[in-house]
Amino acid sequence: MTNRIYELQEIHNWSAEETSLAITSLDEQLPIGLHNVAFQPVFFSQGSPSLVAKYGPLIAARGILGCYLQTELGHGTNVAQLETTATYIPETREFEINSPSLTSSKWWIGALGKTSTHGVVQAKLILPGGKDVGPHLFFVQLRSMDNHKVLPGIVIGDIGPKALAGFSPTDNGFARFDHVRIPKENMLSKFAQVTDEGGYVQPPHAKLSYGGMLYIRANMVTGAGWMMAKAATVSLRYTTVRRQGEKGPDGLERQTITYPSVYIRLLPILSHAYVFLQLGKSLLKSFDAMSKRLASGDTSLLAEMHATTSGLKVMVSTLGVHDLEVARRSMGGHGYSAFAGLGRLYADYLPSTTYEGDNFVLDQQVVRAALKSYKNLFSSSTPSAASLSPSSYYLRLLLPGSQPPQLKDSSWKDATFAINILEWRAAVLVREHAKTFSQPDASVNQRVSKAVTEAFIAGQVGQIMDNLSLPIGTSNVLRSLYTLYLLTVVEAGLADLLSFGLLRPTTNSSGSSDPARSLRLYISQLCQELLPNAIGLSDAFGFTDWELDSALGVFDGKVYEALWQRAQEEPLNRTEVTSGYEESIKPMLLRGQRQVAQGRVKL
Repeated sequence: MTNRIYELQEIHNWSAEETSLAITSLDEQLPIGLHNVAFQPVFFSQGSPSLVAKYGPLIAARGILGCYLQTELGHGTNVAQLETTATYIPETREFEINSPSLTSSKWWIGALGKTSTHGVVQAKLILPGGKDVGPHLFFVQLRSMDNHKVLPGIVIGDIGPKALAGFSPTDNGFARFDHVRIPKENMLSKFAQVTDEGGYVQPPHAKLSYGGMLYIRANMVTGAGWMMAKAATVSLRYTTVRRQGEKGPDGLERQTITYPSVYIRLLPILSHAYVFLQLGKSLLKSFDAMSKRLASGDTSLLAEMHATTSGLKVMVSTLGVHDLEVARRSMGGHGYSAFAGLGRLYADYLPSTTYEGDNFVLDQQVVRAALKSYKNLFSSSTPSAASLSPSSYYLRLLLPGSQPPQLKDSSWKDATFAINILEWRAAVLVREHAKTFSQPDASVNQRVSKAVTEAFIAGQVGQIMDNLSLPIGTSNVLRSLYTLYLLTVVEAGLADLLSFGLLRPTTNSSGSSDPARSLRLYISQLCQELLPNAIGLSDAFGFTDWELDSALGVFDGKVYEALWQRAQEEPLNRTEVTSGYEESIKPMLLRGQRQVAQGRVKL
């Protein structure tokens, strides 16, 4: 499939963007994705000018195919403790790549098992005298360019099938290196360097080698948005066609989408898709800006991008997995059919929550950055909001003179109230964690990370809403959709909001003392207002039936006909009598009949 795409690129003279779109439209977790997303960007952003000049054209033209070898059998998230070594040998001006233990075996490396010819290897740099200066990146040839055989000193294979048969087309592999020599120039030395004699030249920032991982995280936001968009489109189309249960005024059973228990689950998924698609575009622009600065030695945006992408990676992967399963369940029994299309998407997207190890570990990066911003703000003799970065701007609310907004029945109709209350939640959680840091509870990192990330996203949603420049009708619908996103995030965060008194119980006009009642009522109202536009909003994603690959999400609404047709094409239906009849079914039937005839079965 990949080969054919690049044949067509050459035949039709496609641009890089057109080719990328064609690859993406295949909707398969292909090995080339690791070359495009993990290997190539890291090589170009971290390689020295001479190394890029030598191999860059081959990489860009896929004259060599690459992978990114970071995770090991014994370590994933904790990159600092990776065991693979790269020892510099000044006599020959070479690095020796070695796997000193079983647990140092590279593992989970996409496209390594059977596809890649080269790889970027993350390994501990060992200088002469045994000094360990931590993980660095090295460009290593893995297979012969003549016959694709694995090179001497390297053992490579596939790690086997993944959970739920997900990611099947990708050859996630393992590799062990037995003192493999590579030229000194093959260190990715755009920033950190080793002199010919074995001296070490410090990079301008210790985390520069993580730039490739930041790029992957940034792309994950857009990818999650499209995944949520597919889940929303399929489930909304099917639940609009599906009728079941109570009969309406027209004498027909109600469309399942009209039941509150259904639309309260599906419309928020639609809002998630719109938010993260827009946010992903903005994030990729920020990444490009950071990359340009890094190229000139300016690392000022690196820490901010690290903190932001860490939180967003956790958020979109967790929410994406949740949304796919919620959408599948909303379609009832038919949703479990492979022909519904969401099961395979779920299986393929599921590992996103553990790409860098457990998401719970990555939360710590967000919390660490938040506490640092809090400390920097209040260690100043004159604390000022001007010193805060975009991801920590919510901390301005802790400065003197700020008060949480007062809740009224009409508050939820104003999106700025929801944004403000989410920022207050993040601010007080960070302050509380800073004050009780020596005695943390078990879930504090997850709660703080979630609050901080949701506050950042809320601010971005506010900017998106401010910049809407569409016809008034369309603009109002989108404002309602973005407001629904904000309010459902607030609802999910009620435990924190009530714990810290940001929403106080008051007797409202309905006589209820539940401070969240007006919130839930307005969420319901927004959903009912959005229902007539739900199909239009999901159609706007522009998916073809081929892209969705779902009998239940077909554009013309003929879901039962499509499901029936898929079943007729099932290979098991090519023969009337199964091949297992003579071997297994018939003997079992005859055995049972014989036992009854002999009177051996007593009830």
